[in-house]
Amino acid sequence: MKNSRLKENYNFIKNLTDKVLSGSSIQADEAEHILSLKKQTDIILLLAHANLIRESFHGSRINLCAIVNAQSGKCSEDCRFCVQSAHYNTDIVSHSLLKKNDILKAAQTAGKKGIHRFSIVTSGKGVKEKKDFDRICTAVKDICGFDSLLPCASLGILTKQQFRQIYAAGLRRYHHNLESAESFFSQVCTTHSFEERVKTIRLAKEEGFEVCSGGIFGLGETPQQRIELAFTLKELDIDSVALNFLHPIPGTPFENNNLLPPLEILKAVAVFRFICPDKELRICGGREVCLKTLQPLMYAAGADGIMVGNYLTTAGRNVHVDLREITDMGLEHC
Repeated sequence: MKNSRLKENYNFIKNLTDKVLSGSSIQADEAEHILSLKKQTDIILLLAHANLIRESFHGSRINLCAIVNAQSGKCSEDCRFCVQSAHYNTDIVSHSLLKKNDILKAAQTAGKKGIHRFSIVTSGKGVKEKKDFDRICTAVKDICGFDSLLPCASLGILTKQQFRQIYAAGLRRYHHNLESAESFFSQVCTTHSFEERVKTIRLAKEEGFEVCSGGIFGLGETPQQRIELAFTLKELDIDSVALNFLHPIPGTPFENNNLLPPLEILKAVAVFRFICPDKELRICGGREVCLKTLQPLMYAAGADGIMVGNYLTTAGRNVHVDLREITDMGLEHC
């Protein structure tokens, strides 16, 4: 019985991998089957095949990105996971938009560590003050002059005029998470809609930007809703899919949520690789606390990118540890 189950699941995973490698797309019920796998032996088989897909589409290079929390706290939105929301009583240290030189120093530090992309991130629904947006655009223009460092930005919901202004400054990739599936979004945020987020992504694509977008797992969503998010990102033709995992913070409504088990996270990474084989798959916030000692297996699960260093309000780990793990896995970083 045990060998029969293992053989059946092996054949399923192998046939699904062959389907993806041949250029076909998997279906929702096939993705659900992936997430239904429970046995450790089946999950390890899954990772081995997700690794084949990553290698086939993206080779052995793992791309790195870092961020600066350029404007922190006092956010008008009520995203229930977020320590920066003004709706919740947290220990967040708030600050207005950093001076341009401080943003550039953070970018230079990232570049010296061999990081490929650097993103300017601000709290809030969008950037309302023209002087603040002008400062960000000037910083982007200067970062474009740095060797081997590409600027990104995550500034919330922007207007067409703002997109055109920051594109003219040199920005080519915009980050805007959907956070969760549309069917679960109302349980995450009520101060703006899922459609507003989608509209922002579509507008960015229309204005010529690459888009980085994804969500957070561990908010209370079902496995099926993780799949729903993956297919939405696929339909939107997202260039870089960003996956985060909830690190519950005291004072937020999700402070008592349980951490997702590491193998559950690795299955989720793998199913995104099967659904979006040709897209960057970047692992971001929460990986240290959730994956624990299994972090190197995120590459076997299909990841070809990671965010390194500190996150918006929580500390990451030493970049050199990530670089060593990449090398130890027989991979390269860029």
